[in-house]
Amino acid sequence: MKLKCIIIDDEPIARKILQEFIEEIDYLEFAGEAENPLKAMSLLNDDNIDLIFLDINMPKINGIDFLKNSKTTANVIMTTAYAEYAVEAYGLDVLDYLVKPIAFDRFLKACNKAKETGALRKNLQTQPNKFDDHFFIKCNNQIEKVFYDDLLYAEAMLNYVMLCTSSKKMMVYVTIKNLEEQLPAGIFIKVHKSFIVNKTKIKSIEGNILDIGIEKITISQNLREKVIAEIVKDKMIKR
Repeated sequence: MKLKCIIIDDEPIARKILQEFIEEIDYLEFAGEAENPLKAMSLLNDDNIDLIFLDINMPKINGIDFLKNSKTTANVIMTTAYAEYAVEAYGLDVLDYLVKPIAFDRFLKACNKAKETGALRKNLQTQPNKFDDHFFIKCNNQIEKVFYDDLLYAEAMLNYVMLCTSSKKMMVYVTIKNLEEQLPAGIFIKVHKSFIVNKTKIKSIEGNILDIGIEKITISQNLREKVIAEIVKDKMIKR
């Protein structure tokens, strides 16, 4: 995931340094620059901007006043020569506050924070909210509610799918492909042509075998690398 970022700073040299820093980090994508917030409006109208590097002391409107009136959903990292505005800036929910001259290692640390925050936002967008924590299926001539958190795995059986929850199994007239398309990707993952698994229920991985407590499920060889990377992600404690 690349974070699209812009720079708003009235100093050309500061903008150049920040752009060079951005281009050194593989998960950042430079999307433009402006010398003050008013001239950045066309950039800010892009809903895909993830991160703003924002100066404070600028003509027309300063960075603090801009934040107070802005409706942007992008994360903001302040880049300023004035340390005394830090408390006020953090009160406006900025992600980090960098005081010039900015060292690259400190810049990288702030960007890593932005990366983690962006990943969390994306994850939440792919997961059901508290009002959308279930789905309905037709089984045995009745409509049944199934909570995402209860569904352990789904197994393809010709034109049917067996849903295995923490308390029972249900046969549903649907293909595994259609089911995969309708389950939230943030929670469920296809590990084999015949199996979809709830990632939150996986207790261990041994070779090509997933242990989900009541069942052990084989990961398809051609999906193994992708599946393990998706399950483990950035959660592996490294030496």
